[in-house]
Amino acid sequence: MRRTKIIATLGPATDKPGMMEKLVEAGVDLFRINYSHQTHLEHKERVQAILAITKKRGTEVGIIADLQGPKIRLQRFENGKILLREGADFTLDPALPDDAGNEREVGVTYRELSKDVKPGNTLLVDDGRIALEVTGVVKTKVRCKVLVGGKLSNNKGINLKGGGLSAGTLTKKDRKDLLHGVEIGADYFAVSFVSAAADIHQARSLLDKAGSNAGIIAKLERVEALENAGAIIEASDAIMIARGDLGVEIGDASLPPVQKKLIKQAMALDRAVITATQMMESMIDSQIPTRAEVFDVANAVLDGSDAVMLSGETSIGLFPDQVVRAMARICEETEKQEETRRSDHRINQEFKRIDEAIAMSTMYAANHIEARAIAALTETGSTCLWMSRISSGIPIMAFTRHASTMRKVRLYRDVYPIHFDVTHTDPMKVNQEIVANLVRLKLVTEGDIVLITKGDLRGRRGGTNNMKIVQVGKTTE
Repeated sequence: MRRTKIIATLGPATDKPGMMEKLVEAGVDLFRINYSHQTHLEHKERVQAILAITKKRGTEVGIIADLQGPKIRLQRFENGKILLREGADFTLDPALPDDAGNEREVGVTYRELSKDVKPGNTLLVDDGRIALEVTGVVKTKVRCKVLVGGKLSNNKGINLKGGGLSAGTLTKKDRKDLLHGVEIGADYFAVSFVSAAADIHQARSLLDKAGSNAGIIAKLERVEALENAGAIIEASDAIMIARGDLGVEIGDASLPPVQKKLIKQAMALDRAVITATQMMESMIDSQIPTRAEVFDVANAVLDGSDAVMLSGETSIGLFPDQVVRAMARICEETEKQEETRRSDHRINQEFKRIDEAIAMSTMYAANHIEARAIAALTETGSTCLWMSRISSGIPIMAFTRHASTMRKVRLYRDVYPIHFDVTHTDPMKVNQEIVANLVRLKLVTEGDIVLITKGDLRGRRGGTNNMKIVQVGKTTE
């Protein structure tokens, strides 16, 4: 069973007849809808299609609603694109009409740009392909000299090297998109361009008011986010290492150590981690990945990522299902390595909750008696999340009656959901029925050791307070 989860982004390429079902068959665990593109109706229709597919197949996959955030972009050029030459003067001015750009100047979407920059700053455009040095600021105009030129087209993104742009995290558009995501049943919301924990608290408040208990994923793509990483991670349910904009702001050479550090921080705080951006980029139009991409995915697995994410590879690529299969193959092979099955997570720390202590004790026991599987009766998935922080290679089966919990745990490494309504089960036969389910799914066989965690009070959140070790084929109650 593949332990690392795969997230695929929906888009025009996945709208082709039969493609979404092929992606589910290929092993997608969660689908991402990107509110930076397409309409609310298109997103709703895609989610409805996924729900129909999973209902037919008797499975559940998670839905991540990715909010656009304050992405700062150029406006449009009169002729659609220009050629910027090194050494030329070029002006960015939010006061210009949206489609009046030319070789001398162009509008920008961020009205406060002139207040956030000063002479000597470097602005990076189109993921750093174009570099502009700020030479002066006059009212709304930001005058620049082209350091690195090239072709430039409409609506490309802008970053300030080293960070420092003060645009707020949740825009008016984000608030509307968040409500739409709640309406269509998103399981997670990814908040873009987070700079502080307050951004996550604000998003949480909006979800609470909308009546949603969806998880929040903090996208770390600003220098400011790195400076406040600990507090941001604690406020979130998961983080996404969004290496596109982050790499532009901190420099590509700094990305590998930052990625490793963020994964360790999130693991230490019992949060899930998604590694994203350009993981299999060449497969947008190629049927095989580059060797560098193979190493990138493998290293993300070795570092401890819960999930690896595909963006343009599936949303606009020519071979969406093939790229998922290629990524799954790389993950599975990497997971055979011994280092992915060892962990000293929180070995010297105390546990503040009973259910957390049970989760950690279960993993310690499972790793020392060669258990075949772990079965966790869970309402919210918290027990499974704690367990999944321990690298073991032992599958953690989340037995839950809630479809929302089944979808949510699809993000956690090593965790696999099974529908099981404990409130409709004879309390004296719960263990037997759990083992029977595992046998039916061919996950265990006669003589295998299974660890079961549950609470005395059935159906109670946070009530896990006992663990039992059973052997398949022997008395389990």
